[in-house]
Amino acid sequence: FSRRHKLYREELNLTSLAAPLLLRPEASWLQFHLGISRDGLYPRSSPTVNRLLRDMQEFTIISADYSQDEKVLLGACDCSQIVKPSGVHLKLVLRFQDFGKAMFKPMRQKREEETPEDFFYFIDFQRHNAEIAAFHLDRILDFRRVPPTVGRLINVTKEILEVTKNEILQSVFFVSPASNVCFFAKCPYLCKTEYAVCGNPHLLEGSLSAFLPSLNLAPRLSIPNPWIRSYSFDGKEEWEVNPLYCNTVREIYPYSNGNRLLNIIDMAIFDFLIGNMDRHHYEMFTKFGDDGFLLHLDNARGFGRHSHDETSILAPLSQCCIIKRTTLLRLQLLAEPEYRLSDVMRESLLQDRLAPVLTEPHLLALDRRLQLILKAVRKCIDTYGEAKVVANDTTQPQTPASDRVKLTT
Repeated sequence: FSRRHKLYREELNLTSLAAPLLLRPEASWLQFHLGISRDGLYPRSSPTVNRLLRDMQEFTIISADYSQDEKVLLGACDCSQIVKPSGVHLKLVLRFQDFGKAMFKPMRQKREEETPEDFFYFIDFQRHNAEIAAFHLDRILDFRRVPPTVGRLINVTKEILEVTKNEILQSVFFVSPASNVCFFAKCPYLCKTEYAVCGNPHLLEGSLSAFLPSLNLAPRLSIPNPWIRSYSFDGKEEWEVNPLYCNTVREIYPYSNGNRLLNIIDMAIFDFLIGNMDRHHYEMFTKFGDDGFLLHLDNARGFGRHSHDETSILAPLSQCCIIKRTTLLRLQLLAEPEYRLSDVMRESLLQDRLAPVLTEPHLLALDRRLQLILKAVRKCIDTYGEAKVVANDTTQPQTPASDRVKLTT
């Protein structure tokens, strides 16, 4: 298959240099980068985000390659100790005609399939529809910390195989017995055809997540989550056995003051709603200092089991008993019958071309989990009083222009 592909490229002269492309200042991905501020990745009701989503759905893909974890390359964290690459997890970097690029995660699991009960969270599948749904939920919660993500049908032959210059990626394509074009991941182990993803025969669903500015232009820190889980088949972390664990966290800077602990609790609420147990690290832009927002990246292990609510994800909230007023008000609003979270999510997800993105049981699970969050907050208020539990963050100074991410082209 690889040899035939090479001959095909030579016959069509696909190896010749393409005409140079011009960078357009109005490009949606560039405007998205310029709109990042201390408050979030994009402003409320941002027209740029809607344009970026449309462009990622429609623009011509000009190249494809394996992804590289920039954090590992820069030595910011040894992620190999946390996430071991395998053939089960496959993602590619796709570049567009306007210099924009997105992370592509292919469909691994059908929407109606649930993660088996016996699966550990660190061996679960990564789901493309979870990435899409997480973006919509994050926007509904007004966090705006998930990069814009959209669904797209990819022609794996024309939009990956025929545009990639990576010979290793070319070599992992094959035609299945059902005459579908398939490919699998580059990794140290488990790289076998049984872990491949296949088109039908060429078309394959996937999620496209917009890239953030490069680390050279907008440096980020990768920080271990204080409520990190044990990534082994036995053993527990301290927070799992010590209900007073938050007292220890509160004594450590930067969790001892500022918004960092409140942002951790926002993240825990978000993860509980989507059922994500795999939040081992979080990232922040260094530009905004210790009180900057946390990026909610890599949400593909969410929405795995609608029939189970993993309440341990809420440990930061239940152990620390503190929540932002703005977060609580938004949750209370989404619990009202006329603004029910499942209804708002259903309507939002209809905008995506791969709709329905979530099955009804997953949508209804959001309402159930929202009630569990509010119940945990009420329990905290009954114990400690509203003044100590609800942190007033409704009056914040206006973000100065100097706090915006500065990019050069």
